[in-house]
Amino acid sequence: MSNSNRLGELLVREKLISLQQLRQAQDEQKRSGKNLGFALAKLGYISDAEITDFLANQYRIRAVNLDEYEVDREVLKLVPKEVCEKHKVLPLTRANSSLIVAMADPTNLHALDDIKFLTGYNVDPCIASENSIQQAIERYYNAGPSYEEVMAGFDEQEIDFTQDEEEVNINDLERASGDAPVVKLVNMILLNAIKKGASDIHIEPYEKKFRVRYRIDGVLHEEMTPPLKLKNGIASRVKIMSQLDIAERRLPQDGRIKLKLGQGREMDYRVSVLPTLWGEKIVLRLLDKGNLQLDMSKLGFDPKPQEDFTWAIHQPWGMTLVTGPTGSGKTTTLYSALSDLNRPEHNISTAEDPVEYNLFGINQVQMHDDIGLNFASALRSFLRQDPDIIMVGEIRDFETAEIAIKAALTGHMVLSTLHTNDAPATISRLLNMGVEPFLITASLNLILAQRLARKICVDCKQEVPKDEKVLRELGLTPDQIAQCKLMRGRGVGCKTCNGSGYKGRVALYEVLRMNDTLREMILQGASTAELKIAAIRGGMNTLRMAGNLKVLAGVTTPEEVMRVTMAD
Repeated sequence: MSNSNRLGELLVREKLISLQQLRQAQDEQKRSGKNLGFALAKLGYISDAEITDFLANQYRIRAVNLDEYEVDREVLKLVPKEVCEKHKVLPLTRANSSLIVAMADPTNLHALDDIKFLTGYNVDPCIASENSIQQAIERYYNAGPSYEEVMAGFDEQEIDFTQDEEEVNINDLERASGDAPVVKLVNMILLNAIKKGASDIHIEPYEKKFRVRYRIDGVLHEEMTPPLKLKNGIASRVKIMSQLDIAERRLPQDGRIKLKLGQGREMDYRVSVLPTLWGEKIVLRLLDKGNLQLDMSKLGFDPKPQEDFTWAIHQPWGMTLVTGPTGSGKTTTLYSALSDLNRPEHNISTAEDPVEYNLFGINQVQMHDDIGLNFASALRSFLRQDPDIIMVGEIRDFETAEIAIKAALTGHMVLSTLHTNDAPATISRLLNMGVEPFLITASLNLILAQRLARKICVDCKQEVPKDEKVLRELGLTPDQIAQCKLMRGRGVGCKTCNGSGYKGRVALYEVLRMNDTLREMILQGASTAELKIAAIRGGMNTLRMAGNLKVLAGVTTPEEVMRVTMAD
C-alpha cells in the first residue's frame, strides 16, 4: 500500500475527513500530480499541520516545524538532494552518532537504511509534512548566491546608462539586461520574495538611490539597495521576462512572469511597470496557487459573521458584495465562497481582471478592455449562458452595477467587490454611481467589509503589561480591560518572524446583513452614519470591534488593529 493510500485510510478511520472528501482529494491529486496531503490542504479539508500532528501521535514520533530550523550546510552535505527528494526527507542536525532527519513517512525502512548507509550515522526520524519538506529542500539545496556574492561580480565600469531617457539605445538595454550580475540579481529578488513570504515586490529608482522593498504580512520592508547604475538593466531584465516592450519607457505596461519551482509548483508574478521622474518603478505581485486557502472556516471569521455570510451566498438569488482596499483579501474570500458553491448542479461564471487563480469547475473570463471585453460586456454574455452564480471582479461604474443588479433580480446569485471604507459606506457608493435606492434594497442580501491584520508570532508570543490608555483608545470596556491578557511577540532573535514579532495575517470582518429596517432607511435616504448605527443595533460587529475580539483572544496587538481599522 502506498504512503498516500495509507494516510487517506488513517484519516478516514479517525474521522478527520470523510470518505467523500478523500475521494475528491484523490481526484485533485490525479489532476495536479501533487501528494494527497497537498490536495487535502488545497481543498480546505485538513491542514498540513493537522496531518503532521496526527501522524506524530499515530507513530509516537515528535513533529517538527521546518520553518524554525536553520540547517547547517555541513549537515546538508551528508545527504544528497536526489536522496532527499526520492524519500521526502531532510537532514536537520547531528547529535553524537545520530543524524536527526525530518521524514514525511517515518515507517519507510528503505529510506532509513539508505540514509544510514550513505552517512554512517544512526538515523533518528521525526515527522514533518511532505509539502514543508519539499519547500525546505528547494530552499536549502537550490539556494542561490547571496546579494554580496552577486554584487562581487559587478564591475561598475561595465554599465552606465544614467544619461537622458531619450538617448538610451535599445541595444544598450538588451546588453545591460543580459549582464550576469543583473540576471543573478533579478533571479535572487524573485526567489527571496518567495522564501520570505512576500506578497509584493517594489523596485524603485530615485534621484540618488535605488531600492528593493518586499511587502510581508501587509507591511513594506526595505530588502536591498543595488547600485543606481543597475536600474535600467534590472528594469529591462524584468520586462524581457514578462514579455514587455523594453524600448517603451514612457508609458505604463503590465505583464506576467510564470516561474516553475519544481515538483509541479508554479509561482506567478503580476508585473506593473510605471514611468516615474527618475526611471521605471516596477511592482510585482506574487500569486502562489499552491497556498490559496479555500476553507471559509479558516479565514478568521467569528461565528455570527460566518453564519450570515454563508446564509447570503447560499440564497437562490440576490447580490453579496465584498469591500475593502487592494490587498485586503477580497479575492481569497470570494474564491472561498465560490469553492463552497462549486457543485456539479451549478453553472458558475466569473469576470476577473486579472484571473489570479484557476479554479476547476468554474468558467473564468479574463477582461481585455483594449478589445471591448469589460465587466459590463462579460456580464451581458453571462446572462445568455444559463448561469446560476456570477462573480464580477469589481463594480467600477453604473453600467456594471446596473447589469449586476438586474441579474440578481432575475434569479441569479451575484458576487462582486467594491472599494469602500466599510460596509455601510457601500450603500452611498452605489447611490453615487446612480443606482436607484429601490433597486439596492430589492437586490442586496449582504455586504462584507474586511481588512487583514498581522498575527502575533506564535514562537515568540509572550504576555506583557497592559497599557490601559491604549486599550481605552482601542474602544475596550473597563470589564474587557480588566479581564484582558495583552500578548505581543518578543521579536528579538526570533527566526520565525525575522525579529518583527508578527507572522502571518488574520482577516477582520464587518458583515452587514440586510433587513427590513435597513431597507426602509435606504429608501428614506438615511446617511451612512445612520445606517451604521442601525446595523450595530441589529447585531453588526464593526471592523474595530472585530479587531478588539482578536486582541482579547491574543491573536494580534492593539497597535495592529489601530493601524488597519478606524475608530467607531
